[in-house]
Amino acid sequence: MTNQKKLYTSPLVERNASKEMSELFGAQKKFSTWRHLWLQLAKAQKKLGLDIKQNQIDQMAGNLDDIDFKKAEQYEKKFRHDVVAHIHTFADAAPKAAPIIHLGATSCFVTDNTDLIIMRQALQLIAGKVAAVINSLGKFAKKYRSLPTLGFTHFQPAQLTTVGKRATLWCYEFVMDLQEIEHRITTMPFRGVKGTTGTQASFLNIFNGSHKIVEQLEKNVTTAFGFKNICIVTGQTYQRKLDTLVINSLAGVAQSAHKFCNDLRLLANLKEIEEPFEKSQVGSSAMAYKRNPMRCERITALSRLVLSLASSPPMTASQQWLERTLDDSANRRVVIPETFLAVDGIVQILINVLDGIVVYPKVIETHVTAELPFMATENILMAAVKAGGNRQSLHEKIRQHSQAAANRIKNLGKSNDLIDRLKNDSAFSKVNFATVLKPENYIGRAPQQADDFLKKIIAPIKRKYARQINKKIDLHV
Repeated sequence: MTNQKKLYTSPLVERNASKEMSELFGAQKKFSTWRHLWLQLAKAQKKLGLDIKQNQIDQMAGNLDDIDFKKAEQYEKKFRHDVVAHIHTFADAAPKAAPIIHLGATSCFVTDNTDLIIMRQALQLIAGKVAAVINSLGKFAKKYRSLPTLGFTHFQPAQLTTVGKRATLWCYEFVMDLQEIEHRITTMPFRGVKGTTGTQASFLNIFNGSHKIVEQLEKNVTTAFGFKNICIVTGQTYQRKLDTLVINSLAGVAQSAHKFCNDLRLLANLKEIEEPFEKSQVGSSAMAYKRNPMRCERITALSRLVLSLASSPPMTASQQWLERTLDDSANRRVVIPETFLAVDGIVQILINVLDGIVVYPKVIETHVTAELPFMATENILMAAVKAGGNRQSLHEKIRQHSQAAANRIKNLGKSNDLIDRLKNDSAFSKVNFATVLKPENYIGRAPQQADDFLKKIIAPIKRKYARQINKKIDLHV
C-alpha cells in the first residue's frame, strides 16, 4: 500500500469537482499567484522611481512557477510563517531580487489578493456551468412546453400545468443564481496595496511622503490583475464580509439544485421523470430491479454541505477584531475552497442529469386521466348550465357523484368512475364530455409562458455563454 492510500484525501476532488476547479485551489496556483503579486509590486515600484534593477525584475519573472515546495516546507518549519517561508524560497530562486521582494508589503498583500483573484476566476468557472444548466433546462422546457401534467401543491394533485412550464420554474431559480454570481464577479474588489494595518504608511515612507505616488502604485498593481474596483479602505485584511457575499452566491446554486433534485426524486417515485440510468448501472446491491436516483441524491447531499459551510463566513466576519485577528485563517482555508469544489461538483452532476433526463409521457397521461375528472367538474357544471340546467341542483349532483367516486378510489382501491357516473345522469346528457375532458383545456397559458421565458431570459444567456455551454463535462464516478 502506498503512503498516498494511507492518507485522507478529499472526496470533493476525487469524486465531484472538475480538474479545473481543483487546480484553482491547489498549491501551485496559490503560490505562483503570490509570486506574480510580488513581481507586479516590484515592477510598479520600479516604474514609480524606486531603485529596482531590470535584472531583478527579470529574475523574478523567470521563476514564477518553478516553486521548490520541499524547501518552502523547511522554511515554514523554521519560521512558523508561510508567507515568510515563500519569500525566502522565492529569494533563493531569484537571488538578485532578494533585497526587494515584498518591499513595503504585509502578508495579506499576497494572501488576500490571491484569494480574491482565485475566487473571481472560480466564480467565472461556476457561472459558465450554471449557464449550461440553464441551457439544458431551456431545451427541456421547449421540448415539453405543451405536455400536460398534474400540478402539485402540498404534493397533492392540483390544476394542470405542463412539463415544460415546470422546467421553467426550476430554471428561473438558476437564472437568479447566475445573476447574483455575475454581480459578484463584476463588483469583486482587489484588496490592493495597503500595508500592515491598511494605512499604506510603509509605502508612503518608501516614496518619501508622496500620497500621489502611493495612490498610483496601488492603481498600477490593481490594473495588472484586471480588477476595476479596489477596497477603498481596509485594515490588514479585506473585509471578511466579502467572503460571506461570495459564499452566499454559491449557496444560492446549492438551494436551486437541491430543490430541483428533490422534485426529480419525487417524480421518479411517480415514474413520470427520471435521471439517466446507464445500461450496466446497479441500483441496489440487493434489489436488482431498482433504479435509484443516485445522481440527484449526491447533488442534494453536496448541497446540504454547501448550505452548512455557508454559515461559517458570516460568523468569521462578525468576529474580526479591530484591524485584524488571525482566527479567520484556518477556517477560510477550508470553507472557501470546499464550497467552490462542492458547488462545482453539483453543477457538473446537474449537467449530466439534464443531458440524459428521461420523461414517460404515458405515465404522465395516466395520472392526468385519473385526476382530471375532479378538476373538470367546474367546466362540466358550466357546460350543463349553458345547456339549460339549474346551477344549484347540478352542483349538488356533482358533489354527490364526486364523493361516491372518491370513496370507490380510496376505500375500494378501484378506478375513478366519476365521468361514467355523470354521463349516466340525465342532468348532464347535453354535455360534450370529449371536449370538456381534453387536458390541453386545463393548462392555461403554460406553453406560452414557457415560450416567453425561453425568448426573454434563456436566449440572452445562451448567446453570452455559448462557449462554456458547449464544453464537455466528464464525471469522475
